[in-house]
Amino acid sequence: MSQAAGVGLLDGLVIAVYFVAIVGFGAALGRFTTTTRDFFLAGQRFPAVLVAFSCVATVVGSYSFVKYSAAGYQYGLSSSQTYLNDWFWMPLFLFGWLPILYAARILSVPEYFHRRFDRRTGVAATAVLLLYLVGYIGINLFTIGRALEALFGVDLFVMALVVTALCMVYEWTGGQTSVIFTDLFQGGLLLVAGLLIAGLGLWHLGGFGEFARLLPAGQLRPLADFNDSSRFNFVGIFWQDGLAGGVAFYFMNQGMLMRFMSARSVAHGRRAAALVLIVLMPLAAIAVSGAGWIGSAMTAAGELPADTAPDEVFVRVTRMLAVPGVFGIVMAALLAALMSTADTLINASSALLVNDVYRPFIRRGRSERHYLAAARWTSLLAAAAGLSLVPLYDSFGTIYEAHGAFTAAITPPMAVALLLAFLWRRFTPAAALATLVGGTALMFVSVRFPALVEPFAHGVPPDGGYKYIRACYGVAVSLAIALAVTPFTRPREASEIEGLTVWTLPGWLVRRVGRARERGVRLRARARTLDGPEEARAVAQCGETSEPPLVLHPAAMAMLDAGAGETVFVNDRRWWLGGLRSARCTLTPVEGAGRAMQAHEPVLLGLPERMMQRNGWRDGQPVTVEVLD
Repeated sequence: MSQAAGVGLLDGLVIAVYFVAIVGFGAALGRFTTTTRDFFLAGQRFPAVLVAFSCVATVVGSYSFVKYSAAGYQYGLSSSQTYLNDWFWMPLFLFGWLPILYAARILSVPEYFHRRFDRRTGVAATAVLLLYLVGYIGINLFTIGRALEALFGVDLFVMALVVTALCMVYEWTGGQTSVIFTDLFQGGLLLVAGLLIAGLGLWHLGGFGEFARLLPAGQLRPLADFNDSSRFNFVGIFWQDGLAGGVAFYFMNQGMLMRFMSARSVAHGRRAAALVLIVLMPLAAIAVSGAGWIGSAMTAAGELPADTAPDEVFVRVTRMLAVPGVFGIVMAALLAALMSTADTLINASSALLVNDVYRPFIRRGRSERHYLAAARWTSLLAAAAGLSLVPLYDSFGTIYEAHGAFTAAITPPMAVALLLAFLWRRFTPAAALATLVGGTALMFVSVRFPALVEPFAHGVPPDGGYKYIRACYGVAVSLAIALAVTPFTRPREASEIEGLTVWTLPGWLVRRVGRARERGVRLRARARTLDGPEEARAVAQCGETSEPPLVLHPAAMAMLDAGAGETVFVNDRRWWLGGLRSARCTLTPVEGAGRAMQAHEPVLLGLPERMMQRNGWRDGQPVTVEVLD
């Protein structure tokens, strides 16, 4: 590793202030986390815009600035392919997978496999997904260690350990609520910092025309060579990232799913996904690659040494372009990228360990307080497991290669099994289990015997060990297993998988709630505290629902076109709180709620005292209430 770039007093002060502010703010939000639902899904209370911007901080990981700047430095504008080549999955995500998760109240991919198939398949999915998430945590920690090693001259493992410890402070206390709110600010900082460096670079070089003239031949092309290079080629990146990686990131990445599931409804989740895809991802592609593109032009102009290591180009270009203070802001953005992605992945790993391993198999029937404590300890365990992988990733040539090789080797079996699960009703439990276990085994075999990948290599040279194109092999063999086993095994009855495939979801929703689409009706009201006997009757009426009761006048229920037992969202009218003070409740008819409502009196809704106290609401607090699917 080359000599450290160095950090001045002002830059160091900016970074320190950023750390103190973001960690303190995230820890303070712990007061809104009292259950595992809060810890993992933030109470499902947030609007689309907040979810979308926090997603940017997850999409733009700690590896992104370093990884894509390195790729941009070596290969030019084609480094943006990864951010822009998975758009074709969005219709399936928006109108298939996301509605299934919301309608069936599914909290994890293994839970879906358990309900769609059987317990054995759910266990296999848990194992594969934990391998994916922990490996992803390791990639993030390795990247930030590599970047900070270049910046401060301190061993990368030590830097990764320090930043992990700081990240765990607010992850431990606030869970998903802290993750979303800290990522909201970090997502904005990431975009601003990345676009700022790109803009400063163009200005420094004399405009876009001079920048384009200085770029080496071929680096202005939007796509890489089809198969000329084993280190970076169009077909390999497409299979590894556009197909297997695209499914993995949007459909099976528990961290991303939990982010969208933290939206208050499926409609808000869809809006957030559309905003990410159409607006924020193109901006992110420029933000993360810009320093590499500028660095390539600066090398051609003789301003940057020709032997600059690709993984160091982001820090070096930023150091050259940014004045003191601004450099500190950009470095804080780099640290934000680590924390915003690592905290999401750590929280997701904890969710799997608690909800799919600890709760059903190790400690059943314990209190919510017990499981919340378990969630915090498993977060620490997941962070430690990811940290242990840092030396392994350090053996790869670049971060881009390490990340691409990991994604191509791990994701194809789960991606194939998941897509077939919600698209093909005939897909059987035995076939799903064989796809997960057999496909994963064949992926590891191909690492030991790369010749197995050669028939799927599209002419890519084998000298790189088929890092990216292995995903094509993985998709092919996993799909072959699924198609071979399904015809000879028994599928589940149609009644057992209602609402769990795209073909059964509309009819199931109509039978369950009388409609297939969310109504979006919103009613202005004022909250009041239920007295003891009234709350007890309301709780008894609710039955076994996880949401607290909400007592509403029958006339107001008619205005909402809602019936008893439906889920509603109560939100503080102060929009700038972003849904932080809100509650999901179950509409409950109780004795005494049927008196005539006068035209002049306001709509009143009754909430349990603990819910009023948690949100800091007083009697008469202005709120809105809307029905959710």
